[in-house]
Amino acid sequence: MTATETTLSAFLGGRLQLSQPARGHRVGTDAALLSACLLPAAGEMVYDLGAGIGAAGLGLAVRCLQCRVTLVEIDPVIAALAAGNAARNGLAERVATIEADVTQRPAKGQALQPGTADHVIMNPPFHLPGTIRPAPDGYRAGAHVHGEADEEAWILCALALLRAKGSLALIHRADALPRLLASLDRRFGDIRVKPVQPNAGAPAVRLLIRAVKGSRAPFLLLPPLILHDENGGFTAEAEALHRGEASIDWQA
Repeated sequence: MTATETTLSAFLGGRLQLSQPARGHRVGTDAALLSACLLPAAGEMVYDLGAGIGAAGLGLAVRCLQCRVTLVEIDPVIAALAAGNAARNGLAERVATIEADVTQRPAKGQALQPGTADHVIMNPPFHLPGTIRPAPDGYRAGAHVHGEADEEAWILCALALLRAKGSLALIHRADALPRLLASLDRRFGDIRVKPVQPNAGAPAVRLLIRAVKGSRAPFLLLPPLILHDENGGFTAEAEALHRGEASIDWQA
């Protein structure tokens, strides 16, 4: 991606100011929910894979003031925006940015070091090739579409980065659940799935998934998160998540 026009946007109720491309992929609900999936302990390391401009990883950093975050993004222009956003929000001392391809397995001596993460979060491209019309610009297309092999590679990258009993949190389309569970099976346990519904009467459009490397705890399907009330506004829970004032409830 070449240099592009950007805008400055408030995120998490104004707790972050983020520079992002004026056109194409924009941050919103998905990033807000992903940033609320974990509460790392002091000193713990979190990797945000496919971080884009850094919204989810930086959101997590402002929620958890003593954790460390590494934003991982393949596009050098977008990675530069992520690094700039960390600096703009006073987080550069705790938030690093790495340019790397997360479909490649981490290896010693490379940018992504295996076994160094306490937690990994990721918002991988949602669509398989041929299911949507390709976006006109490369960054937006890459942010939206990849194949099943690439999707598997993201999970394998997270697996390699995580320490034993480290946790993975991700957001995806609801119809991806069968193949995501197949990829997570035998590699992770304590897999918890929280459907995200636009309103109480609608099917889920997103899934939040949390899993623990090497755990043998059973699978749990949790009550859904409802985004909008009968009047079309955010529910109280969704509003608190969007403002950075709450975390995802992973309890049964």
